[in-house]
Amino acid sequence: MVLVINAAKITRTAAAFVAGCRTLDPELSIRGVILNNVNGQRHEQVLRDAIESACAIPVVGTIRKAAVNPLPERYLGLVPLQEHTGTSQLQEHLLKLAYGLDLDAIISIARNAPSLEIGPPEVSIPAVKDVKVGYLRDAAFNFYYPENLEQLEQGGAELIPISAIQGGLLPEGLNALYIGGGFPEKYAVVLSSNRNFLESIRRAARAGLPIYAECGGLILLGQTLRWEGAAYPMAGVFPFDTEVCNTPQGHGYSELLVDTSNPLFPAGLVLHGHEFHYSRISFGDNPVATACSVLRGTGCFQQRDLVVTKNVVAGYTHLHALATPEWAKGLLDAARHFAPRSVHRSPSPIEAIV
Repeated sequence: MVLVINAAKITRTAAAFVAGCRTLDPELSIRGVILNNVNGQRHEQVLRDAIESACAIPVVGTIRKAAVNPLPERYLGLVPLQEHTGTSQLQEHLLKLAYGLDLDAIISIARNAPSLEIGPPEVSIPAVKDVKVGYLRDAAFNFYYPENLEQLEQGGAELIPISAIQGGLLPEGLNALYIGGGFPEKYAVVLSSNRNFLESIRRAARAGLPIYAECGGLILLGQTLRWEGAAYPMAGVFPFDTEVCNTPQGHGYSELLVDTSNPLFPAGLVLHGHEFHYSRISFGDNPVATACSVLRGTGCFQQRDLVVTKNVVAGYTHLHALATPEWAKGLLDAARHFAPRSVHRSPSPIEAIV
């Protein structure tokens, strides 16, 4: 393996980091080191001499500290591609950063690495092209594991991308809806103004449309999004508000035990995923059903995760389809049992008041 270390504001101590990593897990074969955030030629030479003399591990590359970060960050990681204004120059910036890498040495290390013994899990989902699964894909909702979408397609779904911020209604004829993570708070004004779209989600949920939502999708399905002192109406599928805070409310790997009947997962199943959210649920007086107890992590509230109403399941835990093949199967099975009806029409004046 090649170890990458952050060399900002350190010199000879970098050798201690490399030696410590090697001692911590002797079974890991560290064959090279890449130094990130190097301040200049002199800084690089001090780091290189210390590591190679003390650890006998070659430095196979350095990445100089950039005057301007070509990959700007936000509190949940990198700024999404849809919001990145410098994508046209991104390749040029990254190539400049890569000039300090000894690509021949890195490729040689990779070619001499032992083969991985663990292959991808076998996932068997009967493929019948008979269901339409919509999924929100825009600047507000863009966190999806590609494998999740691939498993739905391999299982027989026609995927329909939908924008929540461009107006309109849910498309007719959907058998299920998938709402991934994202930054709905950054688009709260636009989302809350798109009342017809939000109302079409609420009507579809009441009509029994299977909906699965994670994190940002959970926020969209709540009653109100509260952020920076303002309140923004959301779809109102669930009778609770969500508040976006200044500090993480849940962060790390999560483990859930399905212990209550729900539309997607069998009781007794253990779900493994991760959560990273700055929001939390704030309740009114209405009870909310949940499907899982939290064995590890934070979840939605009171050591519970995956809130449920009708055929809607939403939570803070992000699941990966290859690690949890029951997810795609459950959503597709629910989709095939749902007969699309004309539930997405514009509301009448009386319905709009209600």
